[in-house]
Amino acid sequence: MYISEQLRKKNIAEYLLYMWQVEDVIRAYRLDIDEISEKYIPRFQLEPEKAVELINWYENLITMMYDEGVEESGHLQINRNVVILLNDLHMQLLKSPKYPFYSAQYYKALPFIVELRQAKKNKGEGEKSEIETCFDALYLVMLMRAQKKEVAAETATAIDNISKLLAMLSEYYKQDKNNELEL
Repeated sequence: MYISEQLRKKNIAEYLLYMWQVEDVIRAYRLDIDEISEKYIPRFQLEPEKAVELINWYENLITMMYDEGVEESGHLQINRNVVILLNDLHMQLLKSPKYPFYSAQYYKALPFIVELRQAKKNKGEGEKSEIETCFDALYLVMLMRAQKKEVAAETATAIDNISKLLAMLSEYYKQDKNNELEL
């Protein structure tokens, strides 16, 4: 909760990846708030009132996951809304002649995005926006690194280009939220 609040203000891409991780943590504890309270929350060594706030936050997320049917996979609507907002901004930036550096980075990442989307299509997964595809790739590599799995050089190159694109998009999102972006 505290980390998510900070990330949302600072870097929307990091916020989204963090929230996806939170969803997976909840799933790892089988959506059991008691287990999360006993085994996960103590890791943060919070003062009792802060721990209660965090437990309540997790409990609300669990309720939302049940209500939205994403107990086993998928993402909460609040997180899907972030992807939608970012994708909308992405499209606006590409249409605007004022952001040639963003467009240039997009075209560097595009071959990798196309390849990732094709691979997902071949697996029978539904169509996702380019931005969601980018986040899926980053999250997968993040999980691989957390598990100490090797990331192929080709994948690392793709992730580097995608990361740069999302970093730029995050910065433009922040500017847009502060009414500093002219599209």
